[in-house]
Amino acid sequence: MAASDSQKTGFSKQEREAMNARAKELAAEKRADKKRADGEQSVRAAIAEMSGTDREFAERIHELVMQTAPELWPKTWYGMPAYARDGKVICFFQSAGKFDARYATFGFNDTASLDDGNMWPTSFAIVRLTATEEERIADLVRKSVS
Repeated sequence: MAASDSQKTGFSKQEREAMNARAKELAAEKRADKKRADGEQSVRAAIAEMSGTDREFAERIHELVMQTAPELWPKTWYGMPAYARDGKVICFFQSAGKFDARYATFGFNDTASLDDGNMWPTSFAIVRLTATEEERIADLVRKSVS
């Protein structure tokens, strides 16, 4: 009498299929972790290239976004720090120095869930970051991913 698959290996066909599926999931998670780490490194490098208040704002906004919506993935977008879900940028920081602008901005793309009536702001000028502005940014980030 021939031995069954489970007698040969100790695992049934379904158990082996489940283990193979889990191995694939772990490999995918490892690739995703690397991709996220690469994004984090890119954002930190972009911030390090900034100077003065641009760098201060970018560092603090990065902390706020990562604390408020850790499901967002950091990445660079046009060389600036950005935060994405499913590969689509939800929000981003743009330094004043990048385009010799009067102020830095923090903005949201149309993928952000900020809809409010017939018209709503999607970009905000930043000249100072106090606790009030930080709370507003955190609230907007929370709403954008809801």
